[in-house]
Amino acid sequence: MFGLGPGEMLMALVAILLLFGAKRIPEIAGSFGKGIREFKKNMSDVQKEIEAPESRPVDRLPSASERAERVADEDRPEPKKLI
Repeated sequence: MFGLGPGEMLMALVAILLLFGAKRIPEIAGSFGKGIREFKKNMSDVQKEIEAPESRPVDRLPSASERAERVADEDRPEPKKLI
């Protein structure tokens, strides 16, 4: 593996143990595993979307009356007077 012998791997493990401590190493490994799992899940989702884009629901644009209601519902501050 990358030209590393058993002595180099042992030294690397000892350095990691000294840097992070015995309690943090399982946390770091767990976070790394979760990241890899999430990455694979997202990659499969993207692959599914590429293969079947027509099955994806199309968002409906709001009508003019819906846009007007949304604008009327927003609390906008009174504009400042320049004079």
